[in-house]
Amino acid sequence: MPHIENSPWSVSVAQVASRAGQSKQIDSDFPAPSGIGDDIIGVKEGEPVHVSGSFDSIVDGLILNADINAPVHAECTRCLKPIIRDWTTHVTVFFPYHDERDNRRQQDEVDIIAGEEESEDTYPLLNNGSFADLEALLRDTLVDELPLQPLCREDCRGLCSQCGVDLNENPDHTHEMTDIRFAGLADLKAQLEREQQG
Repeated sequence: MPHIENSPWSVSVAQVASRAGQSKQIDSDFPAPSGIGDDIIGVKEGEPVHVSGSFDSIVDGLILNADINAPVHAECTRCLKPIIRDWTTHVTVFFPYHDERDNRRQQDEVDIIAGEEESEDTYPLLNNGSFADLEALLRDTLVDELPLQPLCREDCRGLCSQCGVDLNENPDHTHEMTDIRFAGLADLKAQLEREQQG
């Protein structure tokens, strides 16, 4: 079994976990974890996810205030063009010193300390408070926070509903409904007329 300190998602926090009132800055890249549904989420496994912020120690654990940034591969929901965009969200989460799986009794205290409005999730510190493992946090944030209907740009006009022309590249595109609706009938009529004349 690999040691937590060798995990690509592991952050050493031993120096700030010893007493309340200490802080540790974090400004690092982590590989996007597996199991996040690449086709839906759009962040490919192993791509760099940047975390910047700080761990602040209180009596019962560490609070992480940080921005999480990731490259998102998607398809514009209006014009269907592939897009890659930078996505950033802010998280405030609690890393308690105890493992909540072994000690459910303190769960209510943890929610109050962390602030229920900011986060309902907690991520236990490992090895007696020496390491914070960000894998679960990264996975949860990518799955829960990423918007699923991205646009290539805010004013994207999409495709013409009648013929599929890209309205971003052809802003003056227009046609009468009858041109589409009766085009096939007009061709058939012309063909019949030719046959009658021949």
